[in-house]
Amino acid sequence: MRLIKGDASILLLALIIVLFVFGVVFSVLTFRSNPVEDAISTNRVINVLFVIEEDRMPLSTYVLMYYPVTKRAAIFDIPGDLGLLITSINSVDRIDRVYSSSRIGPYQNEIEKLLGIEISFPIVITKENLVSIVDLLEGVEIFIPSAVSYIDDDNIILFPSGMTVLDGDKASLYATYSLPHEDTDMEVFRRQRFFLGYLNRQIQMNEQLKLPSAGRIYNSLFKTNMNSRTLRNLFDEFVHIDTDRVNIQSVGGNRREVSGQMLTIPHFDGNLIKEIVRQTLATLTRDVQDHMSERTLTVEVLNGTPVNGLAGRTAELLRNFGYDVISISNADRNNYESTVVIHHSGDDELVNGLAGVIRCTNIRREAITADDDDGDLLSLNLQYKADVTLLIGRNFNGRFVVGN
Repeated sequence: MRLIKGDASILLLALIIVLFVFGVVFSVLTFRSNPVEDAISTNRVINVLFVIEEDRMPLSTYVLMYYPVTKRAAIFDIPGDLGLLITSINSVDRIDRVYSSSRIGPYQNEIEKLLGIEISFPIVITKENLVSIVDLLEGVEIFIPSAVSYIDDDNIILFPSGMTVLDGDKASLYATYSLPHEDTDMEVFRRQRFFLGYLNRQIQMNEQLKLPSAGRIYNSLFKTNMNSRTLRNLFDEFVHIDTDRVNIQSVGGNRREVSGQMLTIPHFDGNLIKEIVRQTLATLTRDVQDHMSERTLTVEVLNGTPVNGLAGRTAELLRNFGYDVISISNADRNNYESTVVIHHSGDDELVNGLAGVIRCTNIRREAITADDDDGDLLSLNLQYKADVTLLIGRNFNGRFVVGN
């Protein structure tokens, strides 16, 4: 009997030792493991989800994609009214329907499926904490194109025009207010400009935020699954982002009424945004040897078909892919059979990339002769303002060229 008790004591002691050793090893590995450093060491794109939250619901949602090797970044704006098939409820509904202030996982998963990427770094900023965040940043500088003056029984919203430094209270109001007469696109644009202003100010104040007194308070104002060390490493990487060269692309779609509510249904069943993201990631990760290769192509879109509004819809498509459409108009006639990408200037690879977006293989240099089938194009290109002219023909179905 004593022998059995002795054996049991030895086994119990051995179990305690094993558990202790396992705990020590796990703690060491956990401390050493850093997702940001791992992404950098393996040349992966860092995808960060930012949510600005009001009344426990997302007011603005942004996905920032950053590639440490090239120091380039892109941002996507995810509208809350985006209509998707939500598998958890087996119904088409708003993407923010699955949002939970205490559990962001399901919302993050839907965004990952929408964009076709994996997001490792979620950050939630409540409207209340935004006040303290901006005050710790000593204000956020914003350009306000037109003065805002709105007063009713519940709200007093006053902002001067021009460059303005907003303190915490003003910044929180600017990023979250909504006016009955304000155009929806302008409201979205305003909030995007604020987010870029906030990001830029955080980059400028990064060294000050490393001070223990400021850093502990600042980090505590974010809801995230990252520990303070990982969050600090992430903010250190943001320093390399040139916010002046980062545009925010909104996930667009068609407005439809579904089950009594208006939803934005992503274009082409969500396939378009996935393709845009893939091309964006290819641009971020491309090794650029000269600055000319980094510039954005300017595009002129001409509608050479009888389909009304086709040039405008095509311009929206190209803008979603990050191209700068500077002119939209009708061609000299509306019976062009073939779609043509006319290359005036710019990098060949970029022009080919634009043509690839619509699957157009008919690419021509600026010099067009009267012997060509579409000889009338000569007069259209004598004075050009864009790098590329896209002349839409009948073989363009609104998304792709069919049968070049």
